[in-house]
Amino acid sequence: MSLRPGASRCKLVSVMRLFLPQTQLEEWALEDKADVKDGVLVVTGEDGVYPVTPAVHIVQLVTGADTQGLVAKVKTQEQLEALGAEQMADSMLLGETAYEVVPGYVAEVPLSPSDAASAEGKSGSEADLLAAFLLNKMG
Repeated sequence: MSLRPGASRCKLVSVMRLFLPQTQLEEWALEDKADVKDGVLVVTGEDGVYPVTPAVHIVQLVTGADTQGLVAKVKTQEQLEALGAEQMADSMLLGETAYEVVPGYVAEVPLSPSDAASAEGKSGSEADLLAAFLLNKMG
């Protein structure tokens, strides 16, 4: 495949979406390590910012039946609204079904080429990537 004259190649950047609990973000803010401002995670001492979206991690079923298969999933506020779910603090209602949730944000973190290769090869889990990212940025 050849490019026409004057055309440039586009480089795709791999992005990992990570759930960050609100309690963790509050700890980072108190320690002046990071804060969420205007829809982005700002890490102290870093040039980059990471877009964040309000979300919840659905931890367990409290009452009813999990017909949507939501337990152990992360859903953004937009996705919850589309489902007709209502969230209040650490609880979520979807019809007659109640869930325990952990409020937080989904952060979009660009992966380095080695992290991207690891993620594609499935040799590193999302938890490993998150731990490496946090240790590097918050250490």
